[in-house]
Amino acid sequence: MAPFVPVEPFDLVIFGGTGDLSRRKLLPALFRRDRAGQFSGSSRIIALSRHEIAAGDFVDFVRGAVRRHVEDDEFDEATWQRFSQRLHHQRLDVTRPEGWEGLVQELAREPDHIRVFYLAMLPALYGSTASKLARAGLVNERSRIVLEKPVGSDYASARSINDEVGCVFEESQVFRIDHYLGKETVQNLAALRFANSLFEPLWRHGAVDHVQITVAEDLGIGDRAEFYDRTGALRDMVQNHMLQLLCLVAMEPPISLSHEELRAEKIKVLKALRPITPENVKQVTVRGQYRSGAVAGELVEGYQDELGQQQASDTETFVAIKAEVDNWRWAQTPFYLRTGKRLASKSSEIVLQFRPVAFSIFPRDSGELEPNRLVIRLQPNEGVQLSIVTKEPGPGGFRLRSLPLNLSFSDTYPVRYPDAYERLLVEVLRGDPALFMHREEVERAWQWIDGIIESWRQSGMKTQQYVAGTWGPTDAVRLLDRDGREWRNPLDE
Repeated sequence: MAPFVPVEPFDLVIFGGTGDLSRRKLLPALFRRDRAGQFSGSSRIIALSRHEIAAGDFVDFVRGAVRRHVEDDEFDEATWQRFSQRLHHQRLDVTRPEGWEGLVQELAREPDHIRVFYLAMLPALYGSTASKLARAGLVNERSRIVLEKPVGSDYASARSINDEVGCVFEESQVFRIDHYLGKETVQNLAALRFANSLFEPLWRHGAVDHVQITVAEDLGIGDRAEFYDRTGALRDMVQNHMLQLLCLVAMEPPISLSHEELRAEKIKVLKALRPITPENVKQVTVRGQYRSGAVAGELVEGYQDELGQQQASDTETFVAIKAEVDNWRWAQTPFYLRTGKRLASKSSEIVLQFRPVAFSIFPRDSGELEPNRLVIRLQPNEGVQLSIVTKEPGPGGFRLRSLPLNLSFSDTYPVRYPDAYERLLVEVLRGDPALFMHREEVERAWQWIDGIIESWRQSGMKTQQYVAGTWGPTDAVRLLDRDGREWRNPLDE
């Protein structure tokens, strides 16, 4: 693997610097990038929280987070000593107008550094925080702001946040992060499609019968109960992760890999998504909520029990959608989206199911002539699998069998490559927005999602219970069965 190119000296300011995202993802990712030699000696990481924490206690906190979330062979004392010197903590309550002097003084020590403000906090605070940064005189031409998903809870709130942040930062300075866009396999979609003449002529309605996108989680709501019950699976996963994956699969070839060209093609897909209405919402969507069951051999509580409140909630923990992209390439080729919690496994994949051969020349007893299928595995075991039909070896008849041609990233590339947050953090520091969402992408996605939510409301569509540890409600099976199709479950081989 080629050596990593160092980034310019920076000050990375993490709002919510002692929170869950910072502890599990951001700090370990930054440690790994420092270990890879990508940070200059003067670069700093400044964590903000509402509590006063002694410098030594904060360093101990970060060390605990890093040791917990990086592998033993990735940790060494030399890197830790260098990394620990970058760490600073400031007490700051972003809901109050006062108290910003400490951050002003800290950043004034390195006026020439790139300044990155990472908002690992409630989206409702994004706009006001950007305004306070401006009033404190902390925003300049070398400043960038990172917004975690979800940006808003609907189109109106997303537009309001984008407007507020846009009053302070230019669009080129705003990085709306979706960690799925940093996954190695997701980025390989461009190489798979546009670097292989084999696939591009087939990547369309004439050859593809349908597309499936599954993002499955085996965990429940954990400590996100309050947030999740306000949000649900549609807002939490489909609006961002799944629609981004759909766009990358469905978009037209861009003229280059520049962020302007990539964004333009993704926005065209979002514009082409057929609206879902109260008249058809029950035929093309499924809402589910898990009840108690067994996951990986362990008994788990149902959603209502985990929620721990008296009044029953109808928030969906599972959603399946038959989406239609009304354009020349994908007309009459459905995209089936599926995501949920407490499913049979944690797994994410994209499946292109090709059409069957027009006519079989083989004897009836030669076996089923299964259509080809391309599976792009995002997690776990990232890789690409193409099923082809071959003759079974041996005399005495002609037997057909579908077998996979399998590319496993871990087998092919045995060295460790950066995870999603590592890659995305470095791209922010470099100022490259190609792997991030433009405001129009976010707002277009919310408009489509708002139509589904309103259709659910008008039609009175309720959630259907499913047993934890399964692949969701029975209506999800019927969604494809009505079209003469069936889900490929990620555990199927």
